[in-house]
Amino acid sequence: FQDIHTMIFVGFGFLMTFLKKYSYSSLGFNLLLAAYVIQWSTVTLGICHSWDHFTHISVNTGTLIGADICAAAVLISFGAVLGKTSPLQLFVMAFLEVIFYSVNESLCFRYLKISDMGGSIVIHAFGAYFGLAVAFVMYKKQAVDNPNEGSSYQSDISAMIGTVFLWIFWPSFNAGLASGDQQQRAVINTYYALAACTCTSFIVSSMLDREGKYRMVHIQNSTLAGGVAVGASANMILPIWASMLIGIIAGIISVIGYDYITPFLAKKRIHDTCGVNNLHGMPALVASIVSAIIAGGANFSQYGESLYSIFPGRRPANLTLPLVNGVVDMPGEPMSAAAQAGMQIAGICVTLAISIVSGLITGCIMKLSIFDQVENQDLYLDSPHWEIPNSDDANCGIKHQIGNFEENIGMSQDQSKDNSVERSV
Repeated sequence: FQDIHTMIFVGFGFLMTFLKKYSYSSLGFNLLLAAYVIQWSTVTLGICHSWDHFTHISVNTGTLIGADICAAAVLISFGAVLGKTSPLQLFVMAFLEVIFYSVNESLCFRYLKISDMGGSIVIHAFGAYFGLAVAFVMYKKQAVDNPNEGSSYQSDISAMIGTVFLWIFWPSFNAGLASGDQQQRAVINTYYALAACTCTSFIVSSMLDREGKYRMVHIQNSTLAGGVAVGASANMILPIWASMLIGIIAGIISVIGYDYITPFLAKKRIHDTCGVNNLHGMPALVASIVSAIIAGGANFSQYGESLYSIFPGRRPANLTLPLVNGVVDMPGEPMSAAAQAGMQIAGICVTLAISIVSGLITGCIMKLSIFDQVENQDLYLDSPHWEIPNSDDANCGIKHQIGNFEENIGMSQDQSKDNSVERSV
């Protein structure tokens, strides 16, 4: 639990401090949103997990982990609109997203019976495409290629702190809700996927640069994509080479995404500040495909009794223990391996549909004038929301106010001259 907690409040927070004039907001709003979501999601998830026989909400360590994981989905969406939304708008987004997230998670686990130990489908895909849908509705032309959107040497170093924390604790994230052999497999698979992804990200980043240099945005984000791509199948039986191959594919897709897909989406009115599509969205799509392939080949002879804890939809109603080893498929399974693979694909399709539609609805609500819209001159700036002593951002805010003041004085002087001319005439 503590590892995941650290990822949410330290890893995600510092990762988003790459904006040179928005670090206060990145860290502060990350803390505020996460603290709010863990409370609200305890209620929504508690109701959705037992809505047909609801009497009370039980709270244990699993509940705390589930709340933190829900916060991760909201923070992923936050990354897509970073610097372009007010605190009030973020509260509205978090309130609605937690509801839709809880419904989608219940549909995927209770009815579709998917296996998604690391949350690649229900967390990363949902958070990424919900955020992108919100970004589409909230699009502002002034937000694209804005001079304040860039990073600095210091802000990139700060963001790398978040990367390192996330990288170190990601095996715990994918294995947090597992136990026994499944937990061990999840840690090992994530460990090697991250390692292979990191090496690949460095190589591809250098290859795509004309001078053979590395881009910090790739190192900050793409090195983590392997943890997402292996998440849905983390607790399944994977050879080490397969885990590494998944990490390699994720690294390639993520780096290419930052250089080519993000600019393409911006032209289509989807401005993704943090590039969540490259770190969370596309690797989650890879994860769903991989999980379907592995689920389609899973059998009792390979997994033993753990098959039915990984794939609860396949558990026979009259299962007798102990089970006999050597049996490929147990009689009476309500779902075949092929059907389970189909459910994995259905899970990502349902998640995409709910996240995109709910994101569009949420974006339309956030865009209402009553929810404190961000002015164009305040994009990617801390100064409208924070007291900032002796900083460039503070100076920018002061200069902006002085500029408005001088402009108003100029207009007043022009009006005075006009009045004088009229009187003389």
